[in-house]
Amino acid sequence: MAYFNNLPNILYQSPLPDKSSTGDMIRIKNIFRNSKLFDYLKNNTSLFNKYVIEDGERPDTIAERVYGSSRFDYVVILTAGITNIIDEWPLQDYQMYDLALSKYGSEVKMNEIHHYETQEIKDSNGRQILPPNLIVDETFKIDGSSLRFGNNKFILISEQGHTQLDNKNEYTIPTDNIATPITNYQFEITKNEERRNIDILRSSYLQNFVNDLKDVVRYSKNSNYITGSLATTEITNFTS
Repeated sequence: MAYFNNLPNILYQSPLPDKSSTGDMIRIKNIFRNSKLFDYLKNNTSLFNKYVIEDGERPDTIAERVYGSSRFDYVVILTAGITNIIDEWPLQDYQMYDLALSKYGSEVKMNEIHHYETQEIKDSNGRQILPPNLIVDETFKIDGSSLRFGNNKFILISEQGHTQLDNKNEYTIPTDNIATPITNYQFEITKNEERRNIDILRSSYLQNFVNDLKDVVRYSKNSNYITGSLATTEITNFTS
């Protein structure tokens, strides 16, 4: 990945068995400097567009589509705020079954209820009584329309349409379907779909971003400073 070419180096005390002294140092990339880059990105949200990752897309294929070159895959990853590509990049649709089966152990467990999500309820004046998509458990309930003043009616709004609820003191999930069961499998699919929504750097800012990247991760002068792209660590382990 071209990203690592932009990171500064650090001289680190050699852990190799064939070193000749405790003063032997090896030059490695300082991957911890990426935290400086994330701070830089957080303060520049106007540089991004929203992007939905299509099934099977990878950082390099997105970079090819958006920036004209797959070598800018690291720009896609960084601006999406991804720190662990294995856990945070969406799986392809066909992989979701195997993931859920591995996580829950059996199809029976996969299809057990993970949680419930509320459906929207409004009164006859259009005022929202219960917002949709709240995560609740199976004992969730709300006060019924009979506890309201006047002849106000409650309407359940779902994908199936609008349903007037009975006039009573209390609405529950088992009796009134005010929330929908979400299985473990559906929960995993929803999480995967949410990962498809990322921020991506606008192509017009690409060159500025690449130019700025080295400056952002460069070392400032301190006791371990050698150059802007090279620093050293303290020798901590001494051998006799």
